[in-house]
Amino acid sequence: MTEPDQPTPLTRPYDPERGLRGVMSATLILEVVVVLLSIPVARNTGSGTSGLGVVAICVLAAALVALCGFVRRPWFVPAALTLQALMIAGWFVTPSLGVMGIVFALVWALIIWFRNEFRRRLAAGTLPRPPA
Repeated sequence: MTEPDQPTPLTRPYDPERGLRGVMSATLILEVVVVLLSIPVARNTGSGTSGLGVVAICVLAAALVALCGFVRRPWFVPAALTLQALMIAGWFVTPSLGVMGIVFALVWALIIWFRNEFRRRLAAGTLPRPPA
């Protein structure tokens, strides 16, 4: 009796930066939550925000979500930093948005430092390779 052909499992090629891209996407999603939470914070703290400010906050949140789909692109980091600058400029919409923009800018600085350090160590060959 012959055994039926077993389908070969689909395997992805080795991608050392896959986990780092996951961290970047997760950071963007956390930013979306914080950006959207700045609307009720602005209303409750008395700084308030106009209808145009609420629309600007929602557009920023939509841009952050949309950027998650482009994490593999070479222009992703400059685009993410541009959105960070817009988030900091959101200080004029509501100060809470600007403060959180500064906090997330520090988070992005750390992520970019980790990415550069990872790439340096990968090029130097000092990182362990996964089993074949």
